[in-house]
Amino acid sequence: MNHFLDIHKTNASDLRGMIDQARKMKDARKGLPKGTPDADQPLANHLVALIFEKPSTRTRVSFDVGVRQLGGQTLVLSGADMQLGHGESIADTARVLSRYVDMIMIRTFDEATLLELAEHATVPVINGLTDRTHPCQIMADILTFEEHHGPIKGKKVVWTGDGNNVCASFLHAAGQFGFDLTFTGPESLDPEQEFVDFARSKGSTITLERDADKAVEGADLIVADTWVSMHDDKAAAKHNLLQPYQVNEHLMAGAKSDALFMHCLPAYREQEVTTAVLDGPQSVIFDEAENRLHAQKAVMRWCLGK
Repeated sequence: MNHFLDIHKTNASDLRGMIDQARKMKDARKGLPKGTPDADQPLANHLVALIFEKPSTRTRVSFDVGVRQLGGQTLVLSGADMQLGHGESIADTARVLSRYVDMIMIRTFDEATLLELAEHATVPVINGLTDRTHPCQIMADILTFEEHHGPIKGKKVVWTGDGNNVCASFLHAAGQFGFDLTFTGPESLDPEQEFVDFARSKGSTITLERDADKAVEGADLIVADTWVSMHDDKAAAKHNLLQPYQVNEHLMAGAKSDALFMHCLPAYREQEVTTAVLDGPQSVIFDEAENRLHAQKAVMRWCLGK
């Protein structure tokens, strides 16, 4: 049994295996209707609980469809259904759910909820997102980059804006997949030093650059995310701080001519990124969105040793 809690907690060779398997599974589905089951059914007779304390579009749909394509069934539970930690303890909830289902995916706020659930569950637990990290998204992003530009090892990724949970998982991935990452954003929104230190300990070059134009020089990939995350009460202040880090045509022109642009969505047009970039030829945002499905299917197979 394997939990998928964070990229830095998963063996690098296993991560590479998941990316390679995701690509094979995606290729095998070309031309098939979306509802067609995969030829291989590793989740046949398996039930997966999908817990959403935070609302979701891509996470919910991609996991639900992925389980079905792999032959399993889903049980979707909202925060209101569960009330994790507000009545029955998280530990007891984990123990009870483990008697009913074969795997648990949770999208929650506090990282401690995820960790406690995993500690007491006797089935695999997958991190669908916490306020600190978002590993499934970055697995999809690695898959997307390599579809377009080959191996990401040795490449330069630039993160613009807020050093948030998605940025944290990108830093973990830099260390595990061997690419370099430059963060460009205001000092007050720097990523946690722990994440930077992990990537550096693995040999990745991690740079913090306040000048966005300098940051994107030689970039193979530029990544942005919404300036104001869900339930963030500092919207106005963040917008003022982050305006110099908007990804626009001028900023993209400073990167390599074939640099890609990514955004995990939802995107707020003309805020963190302009429509011209979002809908432009370098944008691969919808490939990213699709690849959540394929990457997560590979993650689920790995969790169950399949």
